Amino acid sequence: MTLTRLFLTHKYVLRTLTLTLVALHSLPSSAAGAAIALSPCRNSCGNIAIKYPFGVDDGCGAPQFRHMLNCNASDLFFVTPSGNYKVQSIEYDKQNVVVYDPAMSTCSILQPHHDFIMTDIQSAIIPPSSDTVFALLNCSVDSPVLNHYKNLCFNFSGHSCDELYSACNAFRVFHFLTNSSPPCCFTGYDTVRFMSMNILDCTHYTTVLNTDGLRGIGPLDWVYGIKLSYTFPDTGCGRCAQSGGVCGFDTETAGMLCLCSPSSNSTRQCGKNKLHTT
Repeated sequence: MTLTRLFLTHKYVLRTLTLTLVALHSLPSSAAGAAIALSPCRNSCGNIAIKYPFGVDDGCGAPQFRHMLNCNASDLFFVTPSGNYKVQSIEYDKQNVVVYDPAMSTCSILQPHHDFIMTDIQSAIIPPSSDTVFALLNCSVDSPVLNHYKNLCFNFSGHSCDELYSACNAFRVFHFLTNSSPPCCFTGYDTVRFMSMNILDCTHYTTVLNTDGLRGIGPLDWVYGIKLSYTFPDTGCGRCAQSGGVCGFDTETAGMLCLCSPSSNSTRQCGKNKLHTT
């Protein structure tokens, strides 16, 4: 390569680099930061958006919901002591999460007996909603919900045990075994929270959601699953989001942080009171 060509090549590289730096400098600070920094938190899992107060990466979202969601490849799961429940949807405007237990009995399949168990903090801040009904099936005549605690059972939109056992292929076996319709109980989450299936003396359960609109609709057309209704305190997350950050928390102190980039956090909003991490 001649000296002339070498000089021209270096001159071209210097000119290109200078123009690039000038272009970046002319951008607003928030836009420039977004151009060179990746978000420290994933904002989706499969086709489900992940927004505050939830997070699938440690330190993201609200500390009260830490480790409650797990993203496995393209599926999102709600993690409880009794198992992982697949998240079907999250409605942030209505503050509810619909989950489905693949091991739960439904109108079309009878599953082995098991309990639905949540932690105390989950029961307090993200319990099953009031329009989620737990149907306790094939109960003994000695079941506490048929005797001393029979007030825990309620009328569910005019539906009966006979209707459930006759309409659902999976539940007809209970009728065939006894040549009658064994007792059942439509109840709320608190019943199964404080009494296990062994104490309730019922062999199976199923859960139905959006029950307020099921009057006159048969079990074959019910929506089976659990709707969770969550609450969380206002910690000023909107201010952080408006500054281009993502709401999170310190994994050691659980104090709120505005996550601005993988190496820069703030106590309230990006661009102010920055805390640099390594």
